Amino acid sequence: MSKTESSSAPAVVDSPTPTKAYSDILSHLRDENRLREIPADPDANFSTVDLLSNDYLGLGSESHLYIEEFRRRFPDAEFTSSASRLLSRRNHYHSRLEAYLEELYGRPALLFNSGYHANVGMIQALAIPSTLFLADKLVHASAIDGLRLSGADYRRFPHNDIKKLKRLLRDNHAAYERIIVVVESVYSMDGDLTPIERIVALKKDFPNMMIYLDEAHGFGVRGERGLGLAEEKKVVDDIDIIMGTLGKAAASAGAFAVASPAIKDYLVNTARSFIFSTAISPAQAAWSILMIEKLTAMSDRRRRLARIGHDLRQQLFRKANIETPSESHIVPVIIGDAGEALNMARYLRANGFDSLAIRKPTVAVGSERLRLSLNALLTDSDISRLVEVIGNYH
Repeated sequence: MSKTESSSAPAVVDSPTPTKAYSDILSHLRDENRLREIPADPDANFSTVDLLSNDYLGLGSESHLYIEEFRRRFPDAEFTSSASRLLSRRNHYHSRLEAYLEELYGRPALLFNSGYHANVGMIQALAIPSTLFLADKLVHASAIDGLRLSGADYRRFPHNDIKKLKRLLRDNHAAYERIIVVVESVYSMDGDLTPIERIVALKKDFPNMMIYLDEAHGFGVRGERGLGLAEEKKVVDDIDIIMGTLGKAAASAGAFAVASPAIKDYLVNTARSFIFSTAISPAQAAWSILMIEKLTAMSDRRRRLARIGHDLRQQLFRKANIETPSESHIVPVIIGDAGEALNMARYLRANGFDSLAIRKPTVAVGSERLRLSLNALLTDSDISRLVEVIGNYH
C-alpha cells in the first residue's frame, strides 16, 4: 500500500450503538421513578385484595361459573376469525352481538377490537374537512391519538368546564359544518363524571354540534341495565356516538360503537382500525353476549358498587383527611410525587391490597396517585381495613 493510499483511509471513530439512546431514555425514566414494568404474576402464597383490575361487577373473577353454559349455548363458536370482517364471510356471532347491542340501545352497533382501536379509528374517520373537535382535557390517550393522527382541527377545554366549552362552540360554530364534542362518562383516573345533561343541552343553541361519549368505564356500571351514564341520565338518544368496551365490567374483550345507521355504514367504509384489523374471534363475541346478558341483570351489584364507592370516599375524608375528586367506583388517592406513590403502593401490597402507582404520562406531573379500582364483590370490612391501612401510612 502506498503512503498516499494509507493516508486516505478513514479514521476509526468510537460511536454509540444505535440502541444507546433508548437505554439512556430508560435510565432517565428510572431516575424519575417513572420506569414501567409489567407486574409480576400473583403470589400463590400471598393473598391480596384486588384494587387493580377493571372487573367492576366481579364477573371476571366469577367467569368459571359460566363456562358450562357458554359451551352448551355456543358449541360452534371458533377461537379465531382469521381475517378482517370485510375480507371474510359474515360470522353469525359477530352479527348476533351487534344485534343484541342494537336491541339494548335502540340504534345500530359496530364491533371493534378494543376501546383504543375504536377511539383511534372512529375519530380519524370522522375528521373530514370542515370538522372541529372539542375534547375534554382528560379524555383518554386513545382519543388524543386519534385526533393527532387524523390531522384534524381540535381544541381541548378544561376538564368539565361547560362555560369554556360553550364559549368555544360560540366562537367556532359558524366556521365549521360540524363540531364534535368528545367526553368520557366516567373519567378513568379521577373517577368523576361528565355533566352529560348540560352538554346535551348545548345542542339546542348549536345544531351543528355532535356528541362523542366514551363509556369505557360507565358501561356495565351506570344505568338500570348497565348501559352507561347516558342511560342513567336518559340521554341515549341525544348522543351521536357512544363507545363502550367489553374488557372491563363485561369481563370479555373488544369494544363497540352505537350510532345512527348512516354513521355505522360510514365507519364500516372509513374506520381504518375496523377495516384493517383481524376481527375479534367468534368465541369472544359469543362470550360477550353471555356476559352482557348477566351484566344487564346485575342492578343489585351496580347499587352495591355505588354504595361502597361512596363509603370509601367518605371514610377517606373522615378518617384519613383525604379528599378525592371521585364520584364513582374509581377512587384516586392523589400523592403528587412519583417516588412516594411507588412507596405507598408497596406499603399497601405488604398490607394485603394490590394497587399500582399511576405516574406520568398517564397523569400530569404533580398529580401522581394510587388508583383504587373497586368491584362489587368487596366487603364492607375490606373497605374499612383499606382506609385503616392508608391512614396508618400517613
